[in-house]
Amino acid sequence: MSDDVRRRGVEVRRAVLGDAYVDRSAAARTPLNEEFQELFLNRYTWGEIWTRPGLERRVRSMITVAMLIALNREEELAIHLRGALNNGVTEDELKEVLLQSAIYCGVPAANGAFKVAAKVFEQPG
Repeated sequence: MSDDVRRRGVEVRRAVLGDAYVDRSAAARTPLNEEFQELFLNRYTWGEIWTRPGLERRVRSMITVAMLIALNREEELAIHLRGALNNGVTEDELKEVLLQSAIYCGVPAANGAFKVAAKVFEQPG
């Protein structure tokens, strides 16, 4: 079961974040972070949570974007904005998430998120 969960997790992670990102993450694996990447990211985050049937991936992406704005995690935000686009979320829908975040996360957080989104949206593909 564990190997199947991991396999599904890696498949979803690649579908959402892209092969290049997942390959870079795997290349950055060290003895220190290896268990974190395998257990928490590949198996639990992507293999257990992102594969649950209760929400579509595009909804999970929008929720994740909003939470990363609230946490002011701009590097992860950029990764998940790209992932949201991969999951079929439109730029206009993401703009609405960013606007909504200004109300609940604060204007400075949303301002930073708009800057990150502008850079992501400028990139091809």
